[in-house]
Amino acid sequence: MTAWSVVAILGAGFLAGGINAIIGSGSLITFPTLLALGYGPVVANVSNTVGLVLGSISGVVGYRRELRGQMHRVLWLGLPAIVGAVIGAGLLLVLSQRVFRAVVPVLIIGAVVLVVVQPWLSSHIRRAGGLPGTRILQPIAVFATAIYGGYFGAAQGVILMSLLGVLVDETLQRLNAIKNVFAAIVNLTAAIYFVLATHVDWR
Repeated sequence: MTAWSVVAILGAGFLAGGINAIIGSGSLITFPTLLALGYGPVVANVSNTVGLVLGSISGVVGYRRELRGQMHRVLWLGLPAIVGAVIGAGLLLVLSQRVFRAVVPVLIIGAVVLVVVQPWLSSHIRRAGGLPGTRILQPIAVFATAIYGGYFGAAQGVILMSLLGVLVDETLQRLNAIKNVFAAIVNLTAAIYFVLATHVDWR
């Protein structure tokens, strides 16, 4: 690895850590950086997930004040996040790189669409008096997002924030605190899976 590669990855990791703590989608910086430096898509994705774990945890620590009074949500939604992350990480290793290359653009486009429509959708639901069965929909949304996060991860936080904005009646900062917790859970779970099951480029 050249000195330029080290500087590029350090810089990308620094930016991604900050972006992930604030909103999510830091992998949209680190993942393309690893690809540009010549890493294969799956190795880049696996190593990227492992590399961002500490940043995810630091985001939780930074938002600890906004987490007060939300432990019930962490306990209620933590298990779906873990199970979804394991399934997503398993799919990454089972499916071929060709599938990964084909699916990733679709996932990113879907994330962008969700971000665009989320403010309108949240406003519409609140005017209608809320969405029926939101407590049941919350673990489903977290589970589905965790599968995505374990499989790819880029824009996971943005997707989760969009879904929480629709399903949970909380302030933006408190929602972001919960998002950081679940992103950390998903990243850590997927990272452990990858360390045990496949090659991680620790450099």
